[in-house]
Amino acid sequence: MVQKALYPEGEEVCQNIIVHPPAGVAGGDRLALEVTAGRNARVQLTTPGAAKWYRSTGAPATQSLHFSVATEAVLEWLPQETIVFDGAVAELDTQIVLARDAIFIGWEIVCLGRRFAGERFAKGRLAQRLVARRDGVRQWIERARFDAGSALLESPVGLASQSVFGTLLALLPLVPDRVVVACREVGSETGEVAITHLPGVLLARYRGDSAEAARNYFTAIWGSLRPATVGREAIPPRIWNT
Repeated sequence: MVQKALYPEGEEVCQNIIVHPPAGVAGGDRLALEVTAGRNARVQLTTPGAAKWYRSTGAPATQSLHFSVATEAVLEWLPQETIVFDGAVAELDTQIVLARDAIFIGWEIVCLGRRFAGERFAKGRLAQRLVARRDGVRQWIERARFDAGSALLESPVGLASQSVFGTLLALLPLVPDRVVVACREVGSETGEVAITHLPGVLLARYRGDSAEAARNYFTAIWGSLRPATVGREAIPPRIWNT
């Protein structure tokens, strides 16, 4: 449900706070969010707190996100982190459909286990799938599966024993070179970060042990992207501070 529609930047940008009333996701739950940004719309979506995926007795919990962005529209998906409890079985699927000149900027930050509670991700699994299409042509696709106890969690080409990872994805008709340079100059107080630039796609990655550091890094990247591509200053949602 939409908790609140806010206009912190005036009438031009609608900020919606999306809430899952039970607060946590249990095995067997199925969540679906469909968002359509019409022509010339300026939409920013965020969440009031971390999403919690609880331990399952075996049944997977699923989340399906479908974003459709019309011509000359901008959609920003800026949720707080996803915490996958030990024993959770989670499947996350994201579909993004863009018109030729539409803009999408979004991120996902995942914490495997509750680190501050001394919990490791020793049982369960997390599967992720993301597909983005522009004008009917596939622009980006990626899949990942993390099984508790698998070598991928420890491998340098996987999570390298880190518990937090995230991706910022910016899908733009054009990514100016100066913006790519500015994003590559952004660092993080902890963890490892990297920028990938392909035609119409800019990816920022984080791998470390702090969801706060990941969000701070992505917010800084967003701070470089938004003025140059959307023409508006990046103003963090106030709900993040509550």
